[in-house]
Amino acid sequence: MVRSAPRHRGARLPTAKSAERYFYLAMACAIAASVLLGFARSVFLRPWFGEFAHAHAPAEPFFYVHGAFFLTWIALFVTQASLVTAGNTALHRKLRAASFVLVPAMVALGTIGGLIAARRPTGFFDVADPPLQFLAKVLLDMVEFGVLAGCAIAWRRAPQVHKRPMLLASIELLEAVIVRWPFPFVTSGPDVAFALKIAFVLPLVGWDVRTLGRLHPVTMWGGTFLIAAAPVYYWISPTPAWHAFAVWATGLLG
Repeated sequence: MVRSAPRHRGARLPTAKSAERYFYLAMACAIAASVLLGFARSVFLRPWFGEFAHAHAPAEPFFYVHGAFFLTWIALFVTQASLVTAGNTALHRKLRAASFVLVPAMVALGTIGGLIAARRPTGFFDVADPPLQFLAKVLLDMVEFGVLAGCAIAWRRAPQVHKRPMLLASIELLEAVIVRWPFPFVTSGPDVAFALKIAFVLPLVGWDVRTLGRLHPVTMWGGTFLIAAAPVYYWISPTPAWHAFAVWATGLLG
């Protein structure tokens, strides 16, 4: 008879719950790494990329406030995932209140930022679409982020529901990050960055299938919600009605 090796006191075997926590922490870190990669040349390592940074850094001071809020969201997302992984759920719950302020502020700042960029003679950085047309994508992103983050806040007491829209809301922000990755292929086509953003949903799909044997309803509907942005953009953005709205909206800035 072979005896199993004795366990040391205090040793813990991996559990399904701990594996899930590490999965979400890994996704949070992957999103943060994408942000660092995307903004390394124009923000984080700006002194080493003088000419490029100058050409890709916005002249309007507003965008530094805008960027600070969006970076705070990513930092909060990583921190919250780290706290849950470490078992510090009490501090996690306390910090959760910050999202009540961040989410509406980010939607407002993202919307205003889109209007400012659409008014520039040069439009949005590295975007071939006409500025007033591309404004539709920015505003759609803000709607999707607000809905997903709002759902995450509303279902904060249901962990299996809460964490999925929280992850999807953070993924929603990535298209503007990915288009700034220092790889030529990301700007080789109009939808490459969007497709790479949607690719961040695939690990969640795989996790659901592996652990649940099916897609969680939030993953299914939230993922569909993200994907729907592309056809909606191509449907509404070239229309005269959208152009009239975009002219009116950008005119609100004075």
